[in-house]
Parts: sequence; structure tokens; C-alpha cells
Amino acid sequence: MTEILTELVSLLELERLEDNLFRGPSRDIGTNRVYGGQVLGQAIKAAQYTVEDSRTIHSLHAYFLREGDHDSPIIYEVDRSRDGRSFSARRVVAIQHGRPIFTLSASFQEEEEGLEYGFEMPDVPGPEELISVKEYETRHMEKLPEKFQRLLSLSAPFDLKPVDFDEHLGSKSSSLNRHFWIKTVDLLPVEPQLHRSILAYVSDYGLLTTSLVPHGLHFLDSSLIMASIDHAMWFHRPFQMDQWLLYSCEAISTGNSRGLAKGFFFQQDGSLVASTTQEGLVRQKNRT
Repeated sequence: MTEILTELVSLLELERLEDNLFRGPSRDIGTNRVYGGQVLGQAIKAAQYTVEDSRTIHSLHAYFLREGDHDSPIIYEVDRSRDGRSFSARRVVAIQHGRPIFTLSASFQEEEEGLEYGFEMPDVPGPEELISVKEYETRHMEKLPEKFQRLLSLSAPFDLKPVDFDEHLGSKSSSLNRHFWIKTVDLLPVEPQLHRSILAYVSDYGLLTTSLVPHGLHFLDSSLIMASIDHAMWFHRPFQMDQWLLYSCEAISTGNSRGLAKGFFFQQDGSLVASTTQEGLVRQKNRT
């Protein structure tokens, strides 16, 4: 693996302190707090460490309680709520400086055969037809807004190809949807749990900001204050993060200084592999 991808995998590897207690490192991505996807991915790994290897996460519900300090490690305490014949339930609390900053409830399941259905993937250009963020960065770095440049370290372990690049940079759009193709820059170990943790990590990228699209606003707008409140995710089918996935995001609602958006991940063959929703603070400063 490339060095930058190895760093991401290492970020999601936790130190076991006790049977149900783990410690994870933090990473500064150029923001004033820990990136939410990092805590989400690490919490999943903490829970997975307490579950049989044959069971993988199929759903999660998380709340972001406080800003995380990217200069300090995070402690993850796992409650083994239940182990049934097919399902296991876990609750994780992330702690920093003696206070909880995040909670996660997650369910794990043995793989089973059953009915199959998934709605169709949007009709968008494939990744081979699009330019990547890295290519654009190489050609036009001086044109990128400073705030956008600071977030490039977040997408560095991934090959990211927005379907509408101008919209990705902040141009207004007539659509309520945003789409981009994504995969890791190199091959990953064949470990389903790792791939799901990385998908959760990247699911926090660009989802909440989709709620700004109906208003013709963008997260680069200095008048906005945005922060994740909660995050839910469902894993439907096996997938590989080192193969192209389409992330399709859609605005659902904005109101009472909150925004809600949903997202779906598709493989290139059109199969739906994961769904996610996120609500967050969307507050405008200097309101009149």
C-alpha cells in the first residue's frame, strides 16, 4: 500500500487496553476538531474487536456529542449488549479528556442468504470519463479556495472523481443530488471489517453539506457553521473499498438550523451496497 493509505489503515487500528477498552490515535486534517468519520470508523473497529469474526456490522446509529481534540488519543469503551444465534449488539462510548464525545449503537450479523432487491443506481458518467480531484489539484491548485485546499489531506488516501466538478468546488446546482466516484488509491487487505470501517470513515465526507444544495450555498461559505449531530448507516452487501463505488447524496430537509441528507453507495455493476443518513447543525451567522 502507499504510505498515505497505510496511515489511514493504521489510524483505524486500535490498541487494546482491557477486554472492552481500546485506545485510538487522532489525526489533524486541517480543521479545528477531529474529523467525524475517524471516530465513526474507529468505534466500528472497537465494537468489531469484541464480536466473532464471522459476524460483520450491518447497521449503526451514532451521535456526536462534543468536538474531538485531534491532538489527543481517544478511548473507546464497548458494552457487549447481546450475543444471539445470528446477531450481536454493541454500544460504544468514545471518551476524551474524561468526557464522552461520541456514542455508537451497532448490530452485527452472520452472513445469510435471502430475498434480494436494491433500487437502481443513478444514470451518471462512469469514473473512466471523469477527472479526479488529484488531477484537478495538480493543474489548478492556485484556483482552489484555501478552505478546500486544507481538506485535500482528508481525501488523499482516496481516488475521488466528482460527477460535477464545478458543483464540488462550490458552484450552484439545479439538482438536489451530488454524486462522486471513490476508491482507495491502492489495494487493501482482504478484510471485510476493514473495508466497512473505511466506508464509514468516508461516508462523512460531503454528506451533510448536500443539505445546502437547495439553497445555493456551499460549505466554503464563511457565514455557515456546520457540525455533525448524528449518523446512521446500513451495510447491505459485500464490497471492496479498493474498487470504484458511486456515492450518491441527496438533500432531505433543512430547518431549525439543522440539515438532513441521505446517501447511497453503488458498485459499478449497479448493486446497492450501503445506505446512510446524517443530520447536522446548519447555522447561518449574522442572521437578520
